[in-house]
Amino acid sequence: MKLSPHFSLEELTLSDTATRLGIDNTPTVEIINNLTFLAGELEYVRDILGNPMLISSGYRSYVLNDHLGSKRTSSHCKGLAVDFICPSFGNPHNVVDAIVLANINYDQVILEYGRWVHLSFAKENPRKQALIIDKQGTRPFS
Repeated sequence: MKLSPHFSLEELTLSDTATRLGIDNTPTVEIINNLTFLAGELEYVRDILGNPMLISSGYRSYVLNDHLGSKRTSSHCKGLAVDFICPSFGNPHNVVDAIVLANINYDQVILEYGRWVHLSFAKENPRKQALIIDKQGTRPFS
């Protein structure tokens, strides 16, 4: 099911971990509405990057999220976040830099361990928070 021109429900809910462990990662109607909003926002990001985004994690059910050791407050559980790379554009640092410099109303963009980008959106009052998370801890993106 297409949620936007370049993003599908399947792409934003696919989890190899959930499949391997038999975890149900089926979103509710409310989550699908959030994923549709997310897909629309991701279209702006894709336009900025000019290349396809390779999404490694989108929506996560609480069971899946718990298994991954993430917090229950994660935007992934609301269908409002993705983790991705865009190697055709550049490394994750370059991707975060492009998002920060663009006029995109993200909630959080996080360079995680220099290996991928976490990007979340909020329907109201986005924080526009840019961070780095790595072995040194959490700090502002620079």
